[in-house]
Amino acid sequence: MQLVDSHCHLDFEALAAQRPEVLQRAAANGVSHLLCVAVNLEDYPRIAELAAAHAHIFASVGVHPNATDCRDPEAAELVELAGDPAAKVVAIGETGLDYFRTEEQPAWQRRRFENHIEAAKAARRPLIIHTRAAADDTMDMLENLNARDAGGVMHCFAEDWAVATRALDIGFYLSFSGIVTFKNADTVKEVARKAPLERMLVETDAPYLAPVPHRGRTNEPAFVRHTAECIAELRGDSLDNIAAATSDNFFRLFAAAQR
Repeated sequence: MQLVDSHCHLDFEALAAQRPEVLQRAAANGVSHLLCVAVNLEDYPRIAELAAAHAHIFASVGVHPNATDCRDPEAAELVELAGDPAAKVVAIGETGLDYFRTEEQPAWQRRRFENHIEAAKAARRPLIIHTRAAADDTMDMLENLNARDAGGVMHCFAEDWAVATRALDIGFYLSFSGIVTFKNADTVKEVARKAPLERMLVETDAPYLAPVPHRGRTNEPAFVRHTAECIAELRGDSLDNIAAATSDNFFRLFAAAQR
């Protein structure tokens, strides 16, 4: 069995302090590859170094929509960073819109998001999309700015089937995190049942959102197995089939990633 953790933050302190053990536990649970996702440019070099040092770890480059105490990149800079072969950058992001902590719809978030979409198209790398309390605006921008030309994934999907349909219609993938294992996550469970398997990924978003039975603990890539098991149960499928399909999907979407 092979699993891919399509979204984690191995550079964050909670995991970096015990990284060798984290990677060993991931391997022991069938996790063959991992995508370490950037949230700002200041910390990106350590992600690039991590990917360069490990054949089974890939990198993304981008600035999270919630990041404020950081430098905002132009599209050209993201394209240049994505072109460094040593860093193994397979995606642009994470990027998107997040209105959860604000009563307004910040124009700077939209400008940042637009730069990332343009960079993804120019660099021929898919987008990793973060959206929270902003699904309609996020989808509107993806549609209106022709993000289908780059492709991408709705990371840590937590929206309803209507949003899922809009994402699927522009060729995007849906990535399911530990949220799908939560008792009250009926909306996400519905999407996990209905989504086409060939457009699904699994992730941890570690160190956040640990799945049941580890909820409340620091999340880590090994726990992606529980998410895959939950999806298999929801769909009446086998873990082996879910693992194989989501792994194949990862390498199809992130075409710059080598098995």
